[in-house]
Amino acid sequence: HGVPVTQINTGGACHIEAHQIAKACEAFDLSQLDLLIIENVGNLVCPAEFDLGETGRVMVLSCAEGHDKPGKYPLMFKESQLMLLNKVDLLPYTNFSTDAAIQDARALNAKLEVLKISARTGEGLEDWYRWLESQSRAAKR
Repeated sequence: HGVPVTQINTGGACHIEAHQIAKACEAFDLSQLDLLIIENVGNLVCPAEFDLGETGRVMVLSCAEGHDKPGKYPLMFKESQLMLLNKVDLLPYTNFSTDAAIQDARALNAKLEVLKISARTGEGLEDWYRWLESQSRAAKR
């Protein structure tokens, strides 16, 4: 789709650091980008502790992981502007409580926005795209 991408090898570390982002950005003409998305290493502990210079923070919670995650990993929920509840197409096959997950997450962060999506079926992705566009426009002001 013509989207420039680069991989950052953390060398086994549980997180990406700002200097690694700066180095990776050398591969891009930043004046030609509307949005830079950084996907941090995949857990809910380490990434929340590091400032990468980001404008906003989004976390992805898979419905298959369980609705208890806000209590187990509170910092990620406190630090994020948006929670993507992914794999909602699997809800009929799990005991995941959407209401409990959202309630517990918002108890930690009352301003947390929530979008329910399924990357597999496409459900909710238009809302996610609109959110990204609004963040991109706001950052340009």
